[in-house]
Amino acid sequence: MLDKLATERRNERTMHLDEMAVEEFLAVMNEEDQSVPHVIKEELSVIAEVTKRAIASFKQGGRLIYIGAGTSGRLGILDAAECVPTFGVSPDMVVGLIAGGERALIKAVEGAEDSKDLAVNDLKALHLNAFDTVIGIAASGRTPYVIGGLDYAREVGATTAALSCNKGSKISEHAEFKIEVETGPEVLTGSTRLKAGTAQKLVLNMISTASMIGVGKVYQNLMVDVQPTNEKLEVRAKRMIAEATGVDEQTAARYFDSSGGHVKTAIVMILADVPHAEAVERLERANGFVRDAL
Repeated sequence: MLDKLATERRNERTMHLDEMAVEEFLAVMNEEDQSVPHVIKEELSVIAEVTKRAIASFKQGGRLIYIGAGTSGRLGILDAAECVPTFGVSPDMVVGLIAGGERALIKAVEGAEDSKDLAVNDLKALHLNAFDTVIGIAASGRTPYVIGGLDYAREVGATTAALSCNKGSKISEHAEFKIEVETGPEVLTGSTRLKAGTAQKLVLNMISTASMIGVGKVYQNLMVDVQPTNEKLEVRAKRMIAEATGVDEQTAARYFDSSGGHVKTAIVMILADVPHAEAVERLERANGFVRDAL
């Protein structure tokens, strides 16, 4: 079974990998990596549909939930975790599940990925419902944990999508939408943390970023709901206020302070020339979309 998967085949360009000079190997690896965006392009239409479903979930109070094992599970958790500081959302809005739980992030949990029931239990613990969107991630496209999660998600009426790196993958049969980004043989045979992992991360970047744009987390191309939790992010927040409004840095800093460190509010205060309370009210009426609040 495994030998039929593109991700498990041997790469003809690296049959003598152990004899290559470092520079030669790195050049080949770099060239192989360049193929990833091209195969993703072939799946853009279905990625767009999945993203629209995620936006619909958010607007109905639902969540975007990633489920996977090994590298695939870790990538889902990474993308989910980054949404919190980037877009100022609750950690409950985008959730990542990995077979074996949090300890599997740093050490493999034997047998976890082979259990369908484990995925069902993990999703039940989240109180999965029909308003949620669940994306099952598996480079091979055959992980039982992912299949079990997708089957349960379909039972409760949630939107389901499968993200794999092989055409005709098993998990695609268990989801409403199939994203099959076939990245081909790895430079190191079977090491799907390489091209396959890169492809998965790029697709998850697309889905999470575009869906956050769809619920008003972005103004122009600025992440205006960023949480300024450290000095770097506070500097970035003030710079965004200045860039979005055209005011100088000192004025931006003053509005940052008077808005309670809330970039969106500061932008509306400046551009609409309104006090703090009215800016907050406008944003509430506009469901967080800065353009509509103006």
